[in-house]
Amino acid sequence: MMTDPIADMLTRIRNGLMARKEQVEVPGSRLKTQIAALLKQEGYIKDYEIKQDGVRSTLIIHLKYTPDGEPVIHHIERVSKPGQRIYAGVKDLRPVKRGLGTAIVSTSQGLLPDRECRRRRIGGEVICIVW
Repeated sequence: MMTDPIADMLTRIRNGLMARKEQVEVPGSRLKTQIAALLKQEGYIKDYEIKQDGVRSTLIIHLKYTPDGEPVIHHIERVSKPGQRIYAGVKDLRPVKRGLGTAIVSTSQGLLPDRECRRRRIGGEVICIVW
């Protein structure tokens, strides 16, 4: 049993980028799929796909690199952990890296990037930050 599957997903992405892998495989879940969709929407990954293996699913994340071969994601970090949840109101959601990064926030309206949270004037649990 895994204590923090989201941290495991982010670590697999980080390790895949350091090893210059084209893709990484992560055990699938709806929350991980939503995080991958946000990473794709924000331009941090090329694509993702879900592979069904009977009852279980695997999330395949295609990593993105610049034309020079540098990873697009320089830093990806889990903020709210199972042992210490971090919640932020709309006034506490500051731009990550002066707007060059993104915080993924779990709100009552689903997972949203920090820019969208500020636009809609809602806060929530800060899942991770990426730049």
